[in-house]
Amino acid sequence: MNAPVRVERTGDIVVWTIDKPQTRNAISDADTVAALEDAVHKVNRDPSVRVAIITGAGTAFSSGGNVKQMRDRAGMFGGTPAQLRQGYRHGIQRIPKALYHCEVPTIAAVNGPAVGAGCDLALMCDMRIASTTATFAESFVRLGLIPGDGGAWLLPRAVGMARASEMAFTGGTIDAATALEWGMVNSVAPPEELLPAAHELADRIAANPPHALRMTKRLMREGQQSTLETLLELSAAMQAVAHHTDDHHEAVAAMLERREARFTGQ
Repeated sequence: MNAPVRVERTGDIVVWTIDKPQTRNAISDADTVAALEDAVHKVNRDPSVRVAIITGAGTAFSSGGNVKQMRDRAGMFGGTPAQLRQGYRHGIQRIPKALYHCEVPTIAAVNGPAVGAGCDLALMCDMRIASTTATFAESFVRLGLIPGDGGAWLLPRAVGMARASEMAFTGGTIDAATALEWGMVNSVAPPEELLPAAHELADRIAANPPHALRMTKRLMREGQQSTLETLLELSAAMQAVAHHTDDHHEAVAAMLERREARFTGQ
C-alpha cells in the first residue's frame, strides 16, 4: 500500500504529493493527516530544506473530506457531537495548524479540482500556482456543513470578505482564470508546465539565505495578528540575529563585489 503522502527531495526543495487518487486525494483520513503533519515537522527540523511544494496525484488536487465516510458516519465523521468535535480537533484540524507553523515557504501546485477542505488546503500554503484544469470550491454548505478546517479564516484573507462570502454561501466552483483574477492564485500554467512552474518559483525563493527566509515567513505570519509596535519589536530582534549570520556577510560582499552569492545556511 502506498504512503498517503509521497515525499521527494530535489536539492533544497521538497515536494509533498498526496497520493490517494482512489479518493481523489481526500485528506480527512487519519493516515493522511498524520503524514502531512509529519512531513511538516521533518522540514522544520531540517535547516537544509528551503521551500516545500504540495500537489496531488492523478487528476485532482484534493477532494477534501471523504464523503463516503460522511455517509457511513465512519472515521472522524462518526460518534456523538462531542466525539465529532474531538474528531475534528485531533484530526483534520492538525493540518492547518501544521502548515501554519511550517517554517519554510510553501507553494500549492493545484493540478485539478480543490474542493472543500481541498480548497482550504491550497489556501493553507503561502503561494498557489494553478493548472488550467484546476477549480476551487468552498463547497461545505452544499453538504449541510460549515468549513471545519479553518476555511472561514483562510478564504477571506485570500480573496476578501465579499468574494469569500460568495464562495462559502453558494458553495459554487470557480475556475483557474477566476482564481487568478481574484488574487487567489499567483499564476496559472498548462497542466504539463504546472510542476516546472512551481519549481521555478521555488528555485527563485531557495536562492536566498535560508535563515532569513524562515524568519521573514515568521514575521509575515505574526504581522497578520500583531500590532505594528509588536511586530517592529520582533523584527528588531530577528534582524539582530540576521546581521550575525555568515549568509548576511556573504550577501553584502557578493553585492559589493558584483558576483553571485554562495549561501551555506550559516
